[in-house]
Amino acid sequence: MHASLPDNETDRLSALYALDILDSAPEQDFDDIVQLASNVCGTPMSLVTLVDTDRQWFKARVGTDLTETSRDLSFCAHAILGRDLLVVPDATKDARFADNPSVDMEGGIRFYAGAPLVTTDGYALGTLCVIDNSPRSVGVEQLQALRALARQVTSQMELRRHSVALANTTARLQELERRKDDLAQLVGGDLRAPLRLMSTYLEKLGSTGRHDAEMAELVGRATAGHIRGFLDLLHHLTTMADAGFGSESLHMRQIDLTRVTQRAVEAVRPIAATKQIWILNQGGGPALPIIADPVRLEQVFTQLLFAAVKYTPAGGRVRVGTEIESGPALHIDDMDMPNGVRPELFPHLFYGAIANPSEIPGPDRGLAVAKKILDAHHATVALSDRPGDGTSLHVVFPFAQPTTSAEIAELIAA
Repeated sequence: MHASLPDNETDRLSALYALDILDSAPEQDFDDIVQLASNVCGTPMSLVTLVDTDRQWFKARVGTDLTETSRDLSFCAHAILGRDLLVVPDATKDARFADNPSVDMEGGIRFYAGAPLVTTDGYALGTLCVIDNSPRSVGVEQLQALRALARQVTSQMELRRHSVALANTTARLQELERRKDDLAQLVGGDLRAPLRLMSTYLEKLGSTGRHDAEMAELVGRATAGHIRGFLDLLHHLTTMADAGFGSESLHMRQIDLTRVTQRAVEAVRPIAATKQIWILNQGGGPALPIIADPVRLEQVFTQLLFAAVKYTPAGGRVRVGTEIESGPALHIDDMDMPNGVRPELFPHLFYGAIANPSEIPGPDRGLAVAKKILDAHHATVALSDRPGDGTSLHVVFPFAQPTTSAEIAELIAA
């Protein structure tokens, strides 16, 4: 049974293509997620699939050498029609899949569970799915972890795209600065004399009502000699008006750092539970107002916490909190184990996000992207590692105080 097309198929495909991820090279961050999903659900196969016009392409995979399959045969094409998990305990007993060639074969698909990859704009681009060739079921905790891992996949894809957009915005701002200098030179130099002459001519014409042929001739010669300058002036002004930040920019407003941190903790907690990692949330204190993009910042915090969970041994402890340092701050402490075993977070944070991440190739591209988003928020990032205490990451933001009752109400509602 072929899946029907989503009602928003055209917009969904546009959102997928905008991420510029189809047919991209494998990345360790996504490979780690499918491996973790396979381990959590106890299945031999796991995939990050993106559903294109007539195919499903695998951004990451474990348990298969295939890189894509036909959309007509795809379980994931059915999964993206919903917003929650599609679970098929036994595909041979499901009318939608019983006669699917990938099911109706020896050793074919029997069990499938797929969590849609839903963007912040509500488009289901594909799934994070787990597959087995034996009928089975999975527990509630495993399904919660699969949902959380799917959100992590979507966040990583969106943050990567947003990082590129920020780089483009920075380039545009640099161009604006250059054009401002050119504009100052035009108005303050070559064009000042003809503009003054035109002003004088028009003023006399308005006050006397008589045309001054001699001055008109001077104005004509002056403007003809500087027509290119006037056109450049208009071009500069138009470019400066159009460049701006656009829809790809950060949508900054006043938010509560404590509230965003709590949401990030809850997003990662189901993943931590599968590794018996205890997340101690000390971020339940007073509101800490900052100026930030709430969606992107929550994605960054989720990415940092996911890294802490990923690089912490089973049974470890991660402590999260918000406080006032030199400004409103988030701290993540990946604590040493009681038996002396140390988490592996420090080198990944250091080489992935601190030490010129754009120049050092490695598996932690997601951390490098997170650092770029934090830089755009003018946040200061500090990293320390002490035997006995573990790895500590501190992210400090500039102060932002509500100045009106409306801003205070917006902060409370954030």
